[in-house]
Amino acid sequence: MSAHTTSRRERLRQATLEEIHAAARKLLVEQGSAAVTVNAVARQVGMSGPALYHYYNGHDELVGAVTAGFFGELATTMERARDHSGAPIGPRILAVCRAMRAWAVAHPAEFGWIFATPVAPPNRQPDSVRHQAGQRFEQILLDLTVELWRTRPFPVPDPADLPESLREQLAAYSASIDGALPPGAAHVFLTCWIRLYGLLCMEVLHQLDFAYTDLEPVFEECLRDLAGTLGLDYSPKPNA
Repeated sequence: MSAHTTSRRERLRQATLEEIHAAARKLLVEQGSAAVTVNAVARQVGMSGPALYHYYNGHDELVGAVTAGFFGELATTMERARDHSGAPIGPRILAVCRAMRAWAVAHPAEFGWIFATPVAPPNRQPDSVRHQAGQRFEQILLDLTVELWRTRPFPVPDPADLPESLREQLAAYSASIDGALPPGAAHVFLTCWIRLYGLLCMEVLHQLDFAYTDLEPVFEECLRDLAGTLGLDYSPKPNA
């Protein structure tokens, strides 16, 4: 088989994979996650259910690949915000957080799908496409926080003042990231992440609709508080 033939076959396969992903996304957005079945996706692209198994071994693998695609889109959006200019670390962190929210609000079904399929810990499925894509997403703010810690260390609690169980978990997490953040700094990072990501999930999943019709000011207030926690100057959203 010639290289030209192989290349053409790979291009056709990639085009079919993209069509499958688009079909799964359409079903998700229009009908919800329960509608994303192997047979439904296959019908959308004009093939039989068994034919789709030439591309994915089953529903779990299909879901993993589609989820990886969403993680990739989100990560790319955040990376572009991070790399848009040579701004200092503080404005870059704020830009990445705002980019994350902008993508999530614009793609609520996709973000909800991501939220419902958390990234596995490093000792589980380390080679899965979904895990690798999720790790790329999670690494963006972690890397920025590590950069900040190394250049402008922020205030951290004394680990001795934390409950023993928490100290043990933070020590384990610190070790899992090769000590890039010591336990006290890891605690600050994770606390900020929980608050930021938690608020965003509540917004996208409409858990705060009973009180708010526009959560952007609440998100910005959260960013202001987190900037203070990290010893950064808060700057309002451009053109806000």
